[in-house]
Amino acid sequence: MPASDQGVNLNHYMLVPRTLVFITRGDEVLLLKGTKGKRLWAGLYNGIGGHVEQGEDIVLAARRELFEETGLVSNNLWLCGITTVDTQTNPGVCIFLFKGEFPGGEIISSAEGTLEWVKQSALAGLPLVADLQQLLPKVLSMRHGDPPFLAHTSYNRDGQMQVSIG
Repeated sequence: MPASDQGVNLNHYMLVPRTLVFITRGDEVLLLKGTKGKRLWAGLYNGIGGHVEQGEDIVLAARRELFEETGLVSNNLWLCGITTVDTQTNPGVCIFLFKGEFPGGEIISSAEGTLEWVKQSALAGLPLVADLQQLLPKVLSMRHGDPPFLAHTSYNRDGQMQVSIG
């Protein structure tokens, strides 16, 4: 089947694919605290991830982002969830949420921010990227073999983020 048979219509709503990876080590999770000058999420804690590049599948993109932002190589990432984000514009965002266990090795920070191991019990006291307050506990509760969950993020009239996990 040629690519033209995919029926892409630029007038339809589109989603930009991204990955977000959470590496665990015992009861800790590796988070990235955004640098002060970062355009998005400066000073906030987030997972490791970014955009899926053309020609990549989502697993390859997750592994690439993990390596670029931490220096870690992991072949044991598993898909825990998918969330769509209604940005109130076109395109929106689709985030593929992965979890993996610490593969060992040296962690190398990048220009994206500072990497920190955080105890899961301390997550509630951290300035997390807003949707992580709901998504991260769900991801951390997932086990190998659990089916991925689906979520949707939108904004109300006051601009407040709302996360719905199905």
